[in-house]
Amino acid sequence: MYISPDHELLQYSGRIDFEEPKAPVFVFPCSSVALRFTVQGGADRAGADSCVSGADRAEADSAAGAAVFVTVTNKNAYCDNYLGYILDGEQGKFRIENTERQTCTVAEDLAPGEHSLLLFKRMDSCHTFTLHGLEITGLKELLPCPPKPERRIEVYGDSVSAGEVSEAVDYVGKPDPEWHNGELSNSWYSYSWITARKLNAEIHDIAQGGVALIDGIGYYNDAEPVGMESVYDKLRYSPALGVIKPWDFSLWTPQAVVIAVGQNDSHPCDFMRENYEGAQAAHWRECYGAFVRRIRGLYPDAEVILATTILEHDKSWDCAIDAVCTALNDPKVHHFLYKRNGAGTPGHIRIPEAEEMAEELAGYIDSLGIPW
Repeated sequence: MYISPDHELLQYSGRIDFEEPKAPVFVFPCSSVALRFTVQGGADRAGADSCVSGADRAEADSAAGAAVFVTVTNKNAYCDNYLGYILDGEQGKFRIENTERQTCTVAEDLAPGEHSLLLFKRMDSCHTFTLHGLEITGLKELLPCPPKPERRIEVYGDSVSAGEVSEAVDYVGKPDPEWHNGELSNSWYSYSWITARKLNAEIHDIAQGGVALIDGIGYYNDAEPVGMESVYDKLRYSPALGVIKPWDFSLWTPQAVVIAVGQNDSHPCDFMRENYEGAQAAHWRECYGAFVRRIRGLYPDAEVILATTILEHDKSWDCAIDAVCTALNDPKVHHFLYKRNGAGTPGHIRIPEAEEMAEELAGYIDSLGIPW
């Protein structure tokens, strides 16, 4: 049975472009679609890891047993691109090519009975993908998903918030492996999503690898850097991936917001470390304060947590954030420091380190007494 992306029993989460309801575009990490269903027949074997054309899939369909397929179009900017899924509690991934309408096998020969599937975007805007639909052979019935959590958390951040290279667990406390090209990036294991799960909260993860606060610095879109000040209010923001679209903030309102930028702002020059009282550093602090005020204006009832991460950086950046927080003198704006803030690792945050961060951050957010 074919399931259209606009089926009422599909449950979406994240900033997703629904301009075409039958072809939604997934942009941000942690964006997802969930479904529950029952099937009949087949043995218990799941997790095939392949994408094929429609013609090739016809041969796969001849196999006995229930199966799940998803059809997508991928638009690539860089890296190899992977989609993640959780089927009945077991996580997997499959690579998608930069082609039109490829059909990917999520599972084959499912056991009879009830199943749950979460398909999610593992990566940032190194790519976007369009969902054209799902197909479940042997389907008996689609079921309603459990209600979404009433708690909502939004994160503005960079590659660490997106879970980049998080699966390189042999490199805890070390620089990144030289050989990775996207396969180790997984937003499910970002501190952002782990924190949301610990709080039983839905997440919007507005995170992009390499992004700084201000346009013109940082690593994202390096030839002409784009900062969070040009990303935060967008639905689609990548110059390499099509038309830029604004986000409608009335569609979703968080009770807690984490602003975790400042790591990439030292590229190409670490001006905060070199001259804290200089004009460029003062300008950054001014822009940071203005950004926080914009977020407060959008979400006047939300608690806003200012932070960086345990990825190594000069402490002058945290001093700058603290100075801005103090100057704002806003009871709903807080500066949070991890126990190993700026000193935990020279590489990206791996799964155990993300768990460490999430435990601390979730505890801090809990301490704020938010009336969820």
